[in-house]
Amino acid sequence: MKIKTNFKTWLKAAGIRALKTLAQTAVATIGTTAMLSGVDWAMVASASALAALLSLLTSIGGLPEVQE
Repeated sequence: MKIKTNFKTWLKAAGIRALKTLAQTAVATIGTTAMLSGVDWAMVASASALAALLSLLTSIGGLPEVQE
């Protein structure tokens, strides 16, 4: 039961971190364009999704929010 509870806690914490990373990457990528019409939305989506995936993979090493 404890493993299941810890996994749910980890999944929630890792998901929140991944969403924040996704949003931050999107803001940074969009911010590099001088005009909104010049934004390459496919690149923004791709870079943001990759950042979120990398965040989840990094979280496997452990999260301070989740007690061992």
